Amino acid sequence: MMWRANVERLLVSIPDAGTMLGLGRSKIYELLTEGRLESVTIGRRRLIRLDSVRLLARGEAA
Repeated sequence: MMWRANVERLLVSIPDAGTMLGLGRSKIYELLTEGRLESVTIGRRRLIRLDSVRLLARGEAA
């Protein structure tokens, strides 16, 4: 389906968030615990909000 190629992801996996920020999995979990990254849980899967990753990268996270 062609339309899927243009859809921006709203949620990313923990490994993907780590790759985007240049951080390891443990640090991502630490940032989640501190409330500096926001996540949602869908079933058993925990996903990071992309806007939260962007805010942290810009230094605007809580």
